[in-house]
Amino acid sequence: MNAPVSPHVLRKPLPAEFIDALLAIFGTRLSTADAVREHHGRDESPYPPMPPDAVVFAHSTDEVAELVNLCRRHRVPLIPYGVGSSLEGHLLALQGGVCVDLSQMNRVLAVNPEDLTITVQAGVTRKQLNQEIRDTGFFFPIDPGADATIGGMTATGASGTNAVRYGTMRENVLALTVVTGEGKVIRTARRARKSSAGYDLTRIFVGSEGTLGVITEITLRIYPQPEAVSAASCSFPTVEDAVQTTIATIQMGIPVARCELLDALTVKAVNARDKLRLPEMPLLLFEFHGSAASVAEQATTVEEIAREHGAAAFEWAIRPEDRTRLWEARHNAYFACLQLKPGCRSFTTDVCVPISRLAECIADTVRDTEQSFLPAPILGHVGDGNFHCAILADTSKPEELAEAERLNKLIVTRALAMDGTCTGEHGVGMHKMEFLREEHGDDALELMARIKRSFDPLDIMNPGKVVRV
Repeated sequence: MNAPVSPHVLRKPLPAEFIDALLAIFGTRLSTADAVREHHGRDESPYPPMPPDAVVFAHSTDEVAELVNLCRRHRVPLIPYGVGSSLEGHLLALQGGVCVDLSQMNRVLAVNPEDLTITVQAGVTRKQLNQEIRDTGFFFPIDPGADATIGGMTATGASGTNAVRYGTMRENVLALTVVTGEGKVIRTARRARKSSAGYDLTRIFVGSEGTLGVITEITLRIYPQPEAVSAASCSFPTVEDAVQTTIATIQMGIPVARCELLDALTVKAVNARDKLRLPEMPLLLFEFHGSAASVAEQATTVEEIAREHGAAAFEWAIRPEDRTRLWEARHNAYFACLQLKPGCRSFTTDVCVPISRLAECIADTVRDTEQSFLPAPILGHVGDGNFHCAILADTSKPEELAEAERLNKLIVTRALAMDGTCTGEHGVGMHKMEFLREEHGDDALELMARIKRSFDPLDIMNPGKVVRV
């Protein structure tokens, strides 16, 4: 991987008057303890920890605005933090500075079931949100696997297992409250289901990864809980058979809620971690939402398609506890894969390609990984053309680092050649910055840099991520 900036490069000690001002705002919610700083200076990326100089725990938008203005006056970098589950080095303090932890801003502010909307603070987690609205008959479907905060999911443009039916955060965020890099508090939109009033500021901040401002409140779409839910798993002789089944299903317009791929190595890892007995072959996991009749019709049609493509078994999971066990295993697949090579870190690819090119892209990726000396299980949300290759490497060994980056670049370059993207849902962070120029071109990248300078003229908001200024 490209060597990241050392945590000791470009850093200046925080001025004493700056620390005093932090204390005046946050009191005991300011910490400079090594353990707290270390915890807030690492994520699930392969980069080494890069801790901030201080961590503060915010309780309100007004406190965040005070903090941003204080950082502006002293030219101190500011990095927002949710739960630290990001995969691309989003929250690493390249230049030191202050980490603002938003996890204590975790109140549900308004539930409007008659409008199918909910407004929450940024620190509310995905599971907490659904627990809060469970008795209303509604749910929030975006499910990246980790119990991430809604603020973090918004900042990275997350999606997950339900995206094939319900879309990503971009389609499900209606409005935001944001503290910009100039310390101004703005509301990007109202609660109306649509608007053509001016530039779409909401979409600019969704996926901005803390580089334009700090998201403090989010208004989201919510959905009625489906009348009926069923899940199924089916094994295939090859990954290509599984992917062709997915393509046929999507092209027929069958409204599957989830369609997930696990290759044989991932299934082996999941079996070992979760004590399952799934056939150690390429596996598709499906989930169907709707009325009892529509769910049965969808499932029957998909089973027929799967058998046409050589499915060896089609197992139903009708009981809620069986479905839960199956999807928990899928959500834990990342950590299960890490156990295939103890002590390793995962260089996780995140390409997404047009569905018509998916089988070719995955087949070529399988050939690449089979020729590598590093284990690289494949899994992903193939229903929308997005898949991940978890390239497992010991970061203390230069030859493994080089091989991981070689594979990563090969996979991304192929996806871009197929008119795909280097990141479908994880975001750019540090690790995918080098691919943006190839994906978007010089002029588009310069426009992004101008947007960054406009929102954050001093370059204090999560500097060194997404675009270079």
